[in-house]
Amino acid sequence: MAEKRRRYDAEFREGAVRLVVETGKPVAEVAGGLGINEGTLHSWIGRAKKAGGDGSLAESKREELARLRRQDAEKSKRIEELEMERDAFKRSMASG
Repeated sequence: MAEKRRRYDAEFREGAVRLVVETGKPVAEVAGGLGINEGTLHSWIGRAKKAGGDGSLAESKREELARLRRQDAEKSKRIEELEMERDAFKRSMASG
């Protein structure tokens, strides 16, 4: 009888890869501790390396993330300014 394949979510896979990369523990040890096949963990590590995600962000992704965070902060500031202007306008219309 064929055994059902277990599915692992992305968070679990990424955590397993990080355990190997960041701790330097052998793949066999980490796989055994997590109860997964050693070959499965090897394939996850290989995919992560190909994607540039060996547990850390590639430099270009870091730069993009920093740029997006700056843009978000600028937009949040602008929204706050516009809300203050709107509120002042509402107060002037209500009293006038």
